[in-house]
Amino acid sequence: MAFDRDIYFADQKAMQRYKVTKFFSTILLYGFLTILALFILIPFYWMIVTSLKSNATVEMERITGTLGFFPSEITFANFILVFGRTAQVNFGRYYLNTIFVALATTTISLVTTVLAAFAFARLNFKGKEVLFTILLATMMIPGEMMVITNYQTISVLQWRDTFMALILPFSVSVFYMFYLRQTFQQIPNELYLAAKVDGYGDFAYLWKVMIPIALPSIVTVIILEIMGTWNAYIWPALVTESDSMQLVANGLMSIFQSQEYSQWNNIKLAASVVVTTPLLIFFLVFKKYIMKGVSRSGIKG
Repeated sequence: MAFDRDIYFADQKAMQRYKVTKFFSTILLYGFLTILALFILIPFYWMIVTSLKSNATVEMERITGTLGFFPSEITFANFILVFGRTAQVNFGRYYLNTIFVALATTTISLVTTVLAAFAFARLNFKGKEVLFTILLATMMIPGEMMVITNYQTISVLQWRDTFMALILPFSVSVFYMFYLRQTFQQIPNELYLAAKVDGYGDFAYLWKVMIPIALPSIVTVIILEIMGTWNAYIWPALVTESDSMQLVANGLMSIFQSQEYSQWNNIKLAASVVVTTPLLIFFLVFKKYIMKGVSRSGIKG
């Protein structure tokens, strides 16, 4: 009996040790995640707070050498200045340019990606694997080299400082083709054969069967394409010259490089809020589609 009691007490001690270990492990885990979240969120908080400060507040902080994490007064004059006529950059025009380029690029890229992914996933034609391997090999070419060749092509075609230069080079993506092909390959081939028996053509099967099933992955392609266009800076800076053709990222850099606003960080960060907030909201709204798309497009072994 004493032996059984000793075993019982030993189990209780083991359970207590487990609970204590789990408790402290949970505290350490959440503590680490909290610190990590602070490292990520504090810059955003500082950007928003500073963008709401007046010039007088910024000047006072510069003189006293202090930084206020809570503004003594809140003003939206910086945002009005960014969009106003007194600013050196036309953010309203940049927004319209970016939206137009994003919609055009996404539409063309979506058509080419879906059709190519369907062809490589379902159709049988000579040289399919060789062609797909060549396309995948192009992904190993450094992006800098692609920029040089694309720039030379745009210059020869005399498309510099036009929307064609901003849209066409990014209307085809091998990565999106590969990504969507993996999703299409997970759709049972029996559905394709059954559709053929029922008299469906390839385009009808693609439109009525494959696209609805692969919709999360397609939405993911749309989201990533729009985000890529919104964040584009180097290529638009190379191929555009006039102010009327700039995108939002170029406008943001113009404000940061402006001598007029060199000492006014509140105006610079107000422009940063204007540029980053729409993209952040867009990502938060559609992030579930990104996760679904990633989970559905796992590479088959």
